[in-house]
Amino acid sequence: MARKKRPCLLLPSLLLPLLTLLLLPQVDSRSFVVDRRNNQFLLDGFPFRYVSGSLHYFRIPRVLWADRLFKMRLCGLNAIQFYVPWNYHEPEPGLFNFNGSRDLIAFLNEAAKANLLVILRPGPYICAEWEMGGLPSWLLRKPKIHLRTSDPDFLTAVDSWFKVLLPKIYPFLYHNGGNIISIQVENEYGSYRACDFDYMRHLAGLFRSLLGDRILLFTTDGPEGLRCGSLQGLYTTVDFGPADNMTRIFSRLRKYEPHGPLVNSEYYTGWLDYWGQNHSTRSISSVTKGLENMLKLGASVNMYMFHGGTNFGYWSGADDKGRFLPITTSYDYDAPISEAGDPTPKFFAIRNVISKFQEVPLGPLPPPGPKMMLGPLTLHLDGTLLTFLDFLCPKGPIDSLFPLTFEAVKQDHGFMLYRTYLPYTISEPTPFWVPNNGVHDRAYVMLDEVFQGVLERNTKRQLVLTAKAGAKLDILLENMGRLSFGSNHSDFKGLLEPPVLGQTILTDWLIYPLKVDKLVKWWFPLNLLKRPQSNASSGPAFYSTTFPILGSSGDTFLYLPGWTKGQVWINGFNLGRYWTKRGPQQTLYVPRLLLLPKGAINKITLLELEKVPSEPQVQFLDNPILNSTSYRSHLYSFSDPQRTYEPIQLSGH
Repeated sequence: MARKKRPCLLLPSLLLPLLTLLLLPQVDSRSFVVDRRNNQFLLDGFPFRYVSGSLHYFRIPRVLWADRLFKMRLCGLNAIQFYVPWNYHEPEPGLFNFNGSRDLIAFLNEAAKANLLVILRPGPYICAEWEMGGLPSWLLRKPKIHLRTSDPDFLTAVDSWFKVLLPKIYPFLYHNGGNIISIQVENEYGSYRACDFDYMRHLAGLFRSLLGDRILLFTTDGPEGLRCGSLQGLYTTVDFGPADNMTRIFSRLRKYEPHGPLVNSEYYTGWLDYWGQNHSTRSISSVTKGLENMLKLGASVNMYMFHGGTNFGYWSGADDKGRFLPITTSYDYDAPISEAGDPTPKFFAIRNVISKFQEVPLGPLPPPGPKMMLGPLTLHLDGTLLTFLDFLCPKGPIDSLFPLTFEAVKQDHGFMLYRTYLPYTISEPTPFWVPNNGVHDRAYVMLDEVFQGVLERNTKRQLVLTAKAGAKLDILLENMGRLSFGSNHSDFKGLLEPPVLGQTILTDWLIYPLKVDKLVKWWFPLNLLKRPQSNASSGPAFYSTTFPILGSSGDTFLYLPGWTKGQVWINGFNLGRYWTKRGPQQTLYVPRLLLLPKGAINKITLLELEKVPSEPQVQFLDNPILNSTSYRSHLYSFSDPQRTYEPIQLSGH
């Protein structure tokens, strides 16, 4: 007997895949493109304008990412823009780190949860007032390398890095179902003056080969950098601040990008701070007026910065604007969200402007986070830096006829000690100096463990010494951060030339690369050395104390009145540099998460490099002090008095 056909059973099997396709997100329908005919962006085929803000995951503790992103979305932003610092993820060639606070994928996911699109800026150079502009210092182990050019050594390293990074972010491209709508190639390349179009074409080709043709690639430059920074095939954008002439700059942009939406990729809500200068601010009225004028034109805007964060550890960079200008630890930037994550009056004023052009999320903003006061606390001497030399450099010194740079001995950050013995007696005061401005960046000089003074790049180039033959000369060299903007020259650190005593070039050096963070985090807790009873009033020395938190904890700001300059750690975490004497920053931001809760004992450790106050105390305040420049005489004495400098320009990074 023949079987009866049951065609109805095939219907569910045919409908199921169809229904599945209808219910799943239609990745192929997702697109972000330039509509040149109508001078606008199209998102999924509809006109779109982004109002974005910059923040940097590498300047914010990971547990605070969601908080900062949530507040940015509540302000009405529909996108964020951020850099990816190469040196943060590849500390050694071929050794990659995307864990913990370096988990880029986790940050992208947090942005998606906050319903924020992403404008990604992977470099390879990022500026950002970050150490070496995001380039890894190990590149300088080849001293003749030409950074940010088509130098084969540089391109080989760049290619290797991007072949790791770009495949990681490929699934997060918007047309693949992710939140990355555009990617910047290089960063303000027109300001570098190399004008190597072969290099830019190489990067563009590399990005296309690894990311495909559908992602929007763009460039960003100040108005004077468009000629060398733009490239055919990459969408051209510009950056400028509230004080700049918007009409003139956008007109200049149209010479390079005649059609398509106007874009300001860095609209400055504030500005960075240099040690020894005043805290930078931008008025609320100027920022909101400029923003509103751009939005009236239909422009897309990214506000740099929307939340600045902190240069923890040794990560702050430096500028070269006629002189070496190291960046402060705080990157508050006078941004709409403060360094501690609190909305400022500027935040609410910007929210009001945005609400005139697009919907902003409803609902109250979370209140400022709780703040804590504590102290004063008295610190005690642990010992001079020289006391701990064997622990700071357990492998022992490197012998060299002449001094070697940080890069030559693979010391990326922090400090190195140079030691030699004087070949003869100097009974009369004799000049001691390093030729060709060869101190990069500060040298703390000791004779037979007695502090003699400081030599500083561009500023103080000579000391006067007397000593007997065979006296031990120690020079502690501090790296204040490699140049992140303003120079085409590689910024090597350490003693770049042999020091000279009178007319004698000093030779036969012992070089100690110091592992200060390991000493503080791992060895100090073991109490390897008994605390001395004497006091070292000057010269590099460690001080510490412990303290409990008796009440509720909160974010706080470490105040170091009377201290001079150094580095500070809380429970082994490197908060960054302090420079109380020079300012403007007087307090360091301490996130609550760094402090152990009620009942536990916290520890603070200082490496004071110069002079300790008569009362070695610190306090925790409930408000920051970011604008107190107490030392200004150095500002116009960075080099020879005959040399003059152009005023510092505040437009462009």
